[in-house]
Amino acid sequence: MDHYAIIGNPVEHSRSPKIHRLFAEQLQHVLAYEKIEATEKTFQEKVEEFFTKGGKGINITVPFKRLAFSISDKLGACASSCGAVNTLSFSEDGRVYGESTDGNGLVEDLKNNNIAINNKSILIVGAGGTAQSIIPSLLANNVGQLSVTNRTPNNAFKLKEQYLHLAEIVCLDGESINRNFDLVINTTSAHLSGELPEIEPIAVEKATSYDVNYSYGETLFQSWATNHGATKSLQGWGMLVEQAAESFYIWRGVRPKTRVVIDRLSSEPEN
Repeated sequence: MDHYAIIGNPVEHSRSPKIHRLFAEQLQHVLAYEKIEATEKTFQEKVEEFFTKGGKGINITVPFKRLAFSISDKLGACASSCGAVNTLSFSEDGRVYGESTDGNGLVEDLKNNNIAINNKSILIVGAGGTAQSIIPSLLANNVGQLSVTNRTPNNAFKLKEQYLHLAEIVCLDGESINRNFDLVINTTSAHLSGELPEIEPIAVEKATSYDVNYSYGETLFQSWATNHGATKSLQGWGMLVEQAAESFYIWRGVRPKTRVVIDRLSSEPEN
């Protein structure tokens, strides 16, 4: 039986084991998928131990995506562009291959929901690891103007500098925004403290809003966006499943169907 895992901190909340179990059932694959908690000091040791015992692949979640990038012997195109890794696989010659599937997962979910991004104005709220991971995929799909706003402006400027070779990203003060966008993507975790990102409501007026976070029922950002005139308001179940499907394809060579998994996952609260 092939073994896979997700490593992070915290990791107990992860839906990845369930997602990959559903993929395996759908495709009649036999595999095991576990959760591994680590610290920055133990991360590399845990990864090496898992692969030494015969593990085939690991998903990486917060806060280890940049560490996973640093320990990869070979990088996929998306990981090379964004400087982060969420999928590790182990080859027979002992080399670790790292790729990032977050951006493609987001783009695929936008397509599934008939959200056009070609030549569209997009505002990314937040400048952390998720924003870093999705920008190359958005730019590869010919978005129009890409803007970033963040509570700590310096982090937004760092993202702008990182991707200067790809595009001119506009950094905005969220509380000074005076226009709307075609698509507003919330990548912050402000909801964990019951807060909303610090952006002016006009940003989402007549826009599509997308919260990379997910919950049973509307997320806080979804509700806020709808109340302030967003024409469509989505959350991140689809992105979660689509990026997992990309990982599954890297590991197993076959891409599972995602719609049935998204529907099931988003409608079955965990006990």
